[in-house]
Parts: sequence; C-alpha cells; structure tokens
Amino acid sequence: MKIEHIAFNVAEPVSVAGWYVEHLGFAVKRKTTEPPYTHFLADEGGNSMIEIYGNSEAPVPDYGNTNPFVLHLAVVSEDLDADLKRLTNAGATSLGGIQHTGNGDRLAMLRDPWGFAIQLVSRSDPML
Repeated sequence: MKIEHIAFNVAEPVSVAGWYVEHLGFAVKRKTTEPPYTHFLADEGGNSMIEIYGNSEAPVPDYGNTNPFVLHLAVVSEDLDADLKRLTNAGATSLGGIQHTGNGDRLAMLRDPWGFAIQLVSRSDPML
C-alpha cells in the first residue's frame, strides 16, 4: 500500500490551498467550488498529496497553538536558506531559524499564514 493523501480541515481552504500552490509549488489535482471547498494538492514529484478542506461539521484544530512537533507538514527544500526567506516574505512565520542535526540534515520550522506548521527539510542523505 502507499499513502494517497493526508487531510487537513482548515477555516479558509481556498486561501490556504492557493498559498500552498503559489509558494510551495503544489499542483491542484482536484477541487470543488462549493463547501467544503476541497482541494487535493500534489507535491512537485506527484508522489504525495494533501487534502485541504473546510468541513463545518468538524472542528478546525487550533493549529497556531499546537506544538509543531505534534503536527507538521515536512517538505523537501533544495535551498533551505532561500526558501525560508521566500516563505517568510510570503507571510509565513519562522519558528527558530535553521537547525542542524548530527547527521548533517538542515531543518527549519515555520507556520503558514493561518498557523499550520511546515517544516523545511534538507537531508544530507535523502530518504525518498
């Protein structure tokens, strides 16, 4: 089996999906134009998808007050320094700058403009 998608209930699905397409390079694979405004977004490689939607029958988690180590979306960055700067200029908030791990990985945690945690990952030895 392989993962098709992971879904996130958000308050502003159209805006969130648009930001992810514009700033993370995701592609819309399918969307609805009526509630819950579902957007299936594929990563650059087309190997992973996330679903962004606004289901009013379920509570939207308080992403902005959730510890980013509880839930975050990790994306591969080819130029972590440039991506961190570019995304913060686009409205994301950096959570502590760039971290270096013992095995040579570089990581940076941010929050998108709606508070959801995104981790930029530059692996010394790519895992996928």
